[in-house]
Amino acid sequence: MIEPAPILVERTYSASPQSIWEALTEKDKLAIWYFEIPNFELQKGAEFDFYESKGGNNFHYRIKILEFKPRELLRYSWSHPSESKGSSIVTWYLTPRGNATAVRIVHEGIENFSDAGEFFGRARFEKGWDIILGSSLAHFLEDNN
Repeated sequence: MIEPAPILVERTYSASPQSIWEALTEKDKLAIWYFEIPNFELQKGAEFDFYESKGGNNFHYRIKILEFKPRELLRYSWSHPSESKGSSIVTWYLTPRGNATAVRIVHEGIENFSDAGEFFGRARFEKGWDIILGSSLAHFLEDNN
């Protein structure tokens, strides 16, 4: 059986890897552009439950930090325990490009949410990541650099 392709989204920002790393790992900054995760702590094995703080959905999210290399890589498991038994893996890659930084997200295992219905389908996640990288993070970095 062929494994489903992961979702891959990449954007380049006029920001340093350090600025982007802070946006990804400091809970006060995360709350502005991503999700409000009050007990977020950058520590391997740390697990957090939270609810969407923006938009009309109130889905239960759970992430567990699997690996990180400051200013280079952040990998965590991503699940919706109230809606699905499945879990997926999100990896953020930061690559310096002169005075800019390329940010690439790879989201693997979306098919594991098939028990949660259409709202947790691939197209929805693709659209979500496109908005998160193309708008939310972009605007945050523009306003804070």
